[in-house]
Amino acid sequence: MPKTGLDALLRPQDSIVVLIDHQPFQFANLHSHEPTMIANNVIGLAKTAKVFGVPTILTTVLEERGGYLIKGLQDVYPDQKPIDRTFINTWQDARVVDEVRKSSRKQLILAALWTEICLAMPTLHALAEGYDVFIVTDASGGVSVEAHDMAVRRMTAAGAVPITWLAVAAEWQRDWARQETIAELAKVQLEHAGATGVAFAWEMQLLAGRPRAGG
Repeated sequence: MPKTGLDALLRPQDSIVVLIDHQPFQFANLHSHEPTMIANNVIGLAKTAKVFGVPTILTTVLEERGGYLIKGLQDVYPDQKPIDRTFINTWQDARVVDEVRKSSRKQLILAALWTEICLAMPTLHALAEGYDVFIVTDASGGVSVEAHDMAVRRMTAAGAVPITWLAVAAEWQRDWARQETIAELAKVQLEHAGATGVAFAWEMQLLAGRPRAGG
């Protein structure tokens, strides 16, 4: 995977997203971030993938004990049943890997709870199989700040690319002349992009109140 140049950036047609274990049990011991931030960000990432038509795989581990996916995330794909695993390493579940392979897409975008286990394991595994792996660090979290940080360092050293969900959105959009996605992307940012969404709403308010020329 090139580290510089246009080919180093994400492209919707080459991307596939796997969202791993955003379940109540995992959130209960999430201490690297404020849990509501991770929930917000992974929902924002899922909605953004949907805007750009990027295939998204949902997965859980031991759903009957760890709980269903958080409602806001499942609501983005209400008709999709998450792949429920027993393997800790998602990449050892043939159903997940088969879905990725069938897509023929090589830019693998992962977010998971927890970073040091459920994100690190499939990242290291998929890298060895030649995938370009992007880890969404602000839609993932660990049991401590240190656990999250050490895992990101380990994955980066192995060749994964750390990225945030808004950066994913920007690379997929790439050009504001791509009008077909702007309206829906703006809606996602209004709902999930924090101060960026607030500033955008303010801009829309100012534009709506601006007197028209000749008015």
